[in-house]
Amino acid sequence: MQVTTKSDVAALLDRLVAREVPNRRGIEAWSSLLRAHATLLRRLNGDLIKQTGLGLSDFDVLGQLARAGGQLRMTELADRAFSSRSGMTRRVDRLVIEGLVSRGNADGDGRGVVVGLTDAGLTRLKETTPVHMRGVAKLFVAQLDDRELASLKRALDKVIIDCEFG
Repeated sequence: MQVTTKSDVAALLDRLVAREVPNRRGIEAWSSLLRAHATLLRRLNGDLIKQTGLGLSDFDVLGQLARAGGQLRMTELADRAFSSRSGMTRRVDRLVIEGLVSRGNADGDGRGVVVGLTDAGLTRLKETTPVHMRGVAKLFVAQLDDRELASLKRALDKVIIDCEFG
């Protein structure tokens, strides 16, 4: 059995990164993006649960349904909410039990499942949105000036377009 030290593992990772990303260009920015994303989501989720009892993932489902006019096919909801289909099925099952969403068959298609926002779900969304948006404003927006926000949006939009269409 070979014993690998922490420094050996770190050196291996550094070599692998250096081989794929010459001069480590952008790696620090990438690392900061990942850390900021994880930190923000953890904090926003914790604050939302503490203040409203609703988690960020459930809030996102309600918000995605509202943005779509009240209902979406399960597959589209999973894509929009960045969830696996099986994960979304379990989440929707729970939200149906809570009365926040309904589930039905897609028109003319017995295979498709449509998820709809209920009146109770809309009420819950109206209660939680101000709490969530105050957190976003405080923890993210307030940290950047208008120029930085516009620049960040442009840069991230480029990445999105390249990933989706490139």
